[in-house]
Amino acid sequence: QVQLVESGGGLVQPGGSLRLSCAASGLTLSRYHMSWYRQAPGKERELVARITDTGGSTNYPDSVKGRFTISRDNAKNMMYLQMNSLKPEDTAVYYCKADRWSPIIVNYWGQGTQVTVSS
Repeated sequence: QVQLVESGGGLVQPGGSLRLSCAASGLTLSRYHMSWYRQAPGKERELVARITDTGGSTNYPDSVKGRFTISRDNAKNMMYLQMNSLKPEDTAVYYCKADRWSPIIVNYWGQGTQVTVSS
């Protein structure tokens, strides 16, 4: 069965850093585009980073651009999100997502890991 398991979340002070990991099993990661999403209480889930299947392209919204870096290691079936200069507004549950578009559209989600940025 396909599983995506996030880890690395926790409590960090403003300005601090965290690295989130997403371990994939039951799939070949190189066949999937990967994304990190986050959802804060009372807010909709939002995309924070995306990386294409071979790692050739990345995308970030303005809210995290320059602070977050998405990366992947397809040989290890791992994906990462390095978060620097964290702000209180980054507090959310962070989710790992894998998707492909052919032969059919498929989306897999992890269960999420809590990131809390507070002094």
